[in-house]
Amino acid sequence: MKRIRSFRRIITCLLSVVFGSYTLYSQTVDRATLDRLTDKYVKDSFDMLHAFLSIPNDAHFPDHVEQNIKWIQQAFGKRGFETTVLPTEGIPLLLAKRPAAHADKTVLIYLQIDGQPVDSSKWDQESPYMPVLKKYDGAQWTAIPWDNLKGRIDPDWRIFARSASDAKGPVIMFLTALGIFDSENFKQNYNIKVIMDFEEELGSPSLPAGVEKHKDVLQSDMLIIFDGPRHISNKPSLTFGARGIATITLTVFGPRVPQHSGHYGNYAPNPAFRLSKLLASMKDEYGRVTIPGFYKGIKLDSKTLKILAQVPDDEDEIMEKIGIAETDRVGRTYQEAIQYPSINIRGLSSGWVGSEVRTIVPSTATAEIDVRLTPETDPERLIQLIKTHIEDQEYHLIEGRPTDEDRLKYGRIVSFEYDISYEAFRTPFDSEVGLWLYDAMVRAFNEEPIRKRMSGGSIPIAPFIHTLNIPAVTVPTVNSDNNQHSPNENLRVGNYIEGVKTFLSILTQPFNE
Repeated sequence: MKRIRSFRRIITCLLSVVFGSYTLYSQTVDRATLDRLTDKYVKDSFDMLHAFLSIPNDAHFPDHVEQNIKWIQQAFGKRGFETTVLPTEGIPLLLAKRPAAHADKTVLIYLQIDGQPVDSSKWDQESPYMPVLKKYDGAQWTAIPWDNLKGRIDPDWRIFARSASDAKGPVIMFLTALGIFDSENFKQNYNIKVIMDFEEELGSPSLPAGVEKHKDVLQSDMLIIFDGPRHISNKPSLTFGARGIATITLTVFGPRVPQHSGHYGNYAPNPAFRLSKLLASMKDEYGRVTIPGFYKGIKLDSKTLKILAQVPDDEDEIMEKIGIAETDRVGRTYQEAIQYPSINIRGLSSGWVGSEVRTIVPSTATAEIDVRLTPETDPERLIQLIKTHIEDQEYHLIEGRPTDEDRLKYGRIVSFEYDISYEAFRTPFDSEVGLWLYDAMVRAFNEEPIRKRMSGGSIPIAPFIHTLNIPAVTVPTVNSDNNQHSPNENLRVGNYIEGVKTFLSILTQPFNE
């Protein structure tokens, strides 16, 4: 069989001499070629990145969504894809398809298009939607002309804009890789479907029903996700799972309206104190959840511990990076810790602070909580465990606000509202998609990628896995210190360039070799 392939390649090359051009088979795209082609084309892609980042993409605003859908349709249309808007009960999904002749495999690619809301006053530039190229001078990031990207590039320069890393940057990396693929007349080895989500930062509320509704056109052999940061070392990485997420809003009620603390302090119960004690009762001093059964089903056997240990984490480096002197003790290491479900207080509110502070007993205290899920944990069971724990603290649970009758009947009242955004997933390292991506990464970088069993963050992938019955793996490309979701989000230029090479390697990775 190898002799036949070699003979075919010889014939193809001979024909190229006669006819002047030929279709280059993906088997011939070695690392040196990937490097050369990335360097050849990548500079021309920065203007496309600038244009895409300049389109606002907060899913709360319909005009933002509409602008991004239109831009994406045109971009994929130029690359020979058929695009279809898939209606959902909310914001639509967008599907782009490009088949390959005689292909045996179909790969579904997930891309996120929307971004987190912005507070322009917190950014060190005029607008988060006006991309700025910056260099670090040893003390601060300083803006430099965008046209510098057309000359000699410093890989440590960074592009600052909302969604630069999460996740418009990877979208342009992929579009650039597709452009190189087509310009070099490479042979597509598999069918490509690309599904684009325009409300991921809202929790993708329309996605599960949308995938179920359109499962026939989405059906594929595997799913790969172009999203997320590489390992902290910034080495090529693959992630084989992600925790799911549920959210809870807890509001503890005090007096009907805020009361003067001089008149009613020591008399009217303070909901901020009560909420603080309620939240504190959920964890011990080492950060471990104390609710019985919360960690049920999680067993890290010797094989799993070996998988976790091969991730080259430097615990001291991680702690220094985020500025902590000690860690919670849910796991012995960072990788162990993210194998467990978690309860996190993501926001607290009661009364007034700062220049608005006043001497009152607040009327309410609210906590916004996220619960990270693992494949072993049923989200509804965890929610019920939390509810039961709160009831055991002698609270009466309601939804919304209490009535006057409730206020006079129950001494402790808490509003409990929750939502399960999406579940966790995990794919074996030795799955077909896992081995295929591993080979592509080794070919691109001449080293084994760092393979993570789970990511601590959450992505809306479970609906695809459960509805389409396919495995999924994430291909992260951006720098881990990108400030995603925060002011001054950024993308390291070197990561952008290597991301283009990564996706080009995947596009040219054959099946059934």
